[in-house]
Amino acid sequence: IFRQTLSKRGVRVVTGLGKYFRQIDKNRNGFLSQAALKEALKLFHLEMPEGDFESLWLILDDSKSDKVDYGEFTHAIFGEMNEYRKTFVRKAYMKLDFNKTGSVPMVDVRKCYCAK
Repeated sequence: IFRQTLSKRGVRVVTGLGKYFRQIDKNRNGFLSQAALKEALKLFHLEMPEGDFESLWLILDDSKSDKVDYGEFTHAIFGEMNEYRKTFVRKAYMKLDFNKTGSVPMVDVRKCYCAK
């Protein structure tokens, strides 16, 4: 049910949720509480019956820690990238990692990318 609801609005919701998760993660640990996740879904009009949310929470919080890694959440909802996207990301990374060090400092990203 959740994937069907989400797929109707696609990319805007995905990027919006990711941005929102990062904004509310004040201590930058990458985790969301149950209340924070519920509020985020409500904000993006992805509400669901309480029973469905509880089922979703039980699946996401498999460690029973009362928190969910929002990176894992988005991966679980959106799945793996297809091969075309993976190839595109690899090409972009190789272009950014022009020194072939295996990492890309932010200064190099700024040289190659303008968000304007």
